[in-house]
Amino acid sequence: QVQLVESGGGSVQAGGSLRLSCAASGDVDSRYCMGWFRQAAGNAREGVAAINTAGGSTSYADSVRGRFTISQDKAKNMLFLQMDSLKPEDTATYYCAAASLCSIRTGRLLYPTYWGQGTQVTVSS
Repeated sequence: QVQLVESGGGSVQAGGSLRLSCAASGDVDSRYCMGWFRQAAGNAREGVAAINTAGGSTSYADSVRGRFTISQDKAKNMLFLQMDSLKPEDTATYYCAAASLCSIRTGRLLYPTYWGQGTQVTVSS
């Protein structure tokens, strides 16, 4: 089992920045891929960014590319999402996820296995 705990959410004005963190513990495997999803009220959960933890390659959804940056600290089993130039439409609950089967498409982990509890991000205009 893998436990994921997000932190760093909050409220910010449009144009501002936030940095989300995800601490992974338990049976973390270096071959896992990890990523961030978000879910706005009334919407389906969508993948926004993902990283192949072994090679470090990253992938982003079109809606966040150029504004969000996913990164990792493998030594500390930490995952980050730097969010800049935030827009009101970025308002959502953000979830950290890990996938034992590493398959990524346009910022989305295709087969997430583990989930965090989520952290709220609110962007006001």
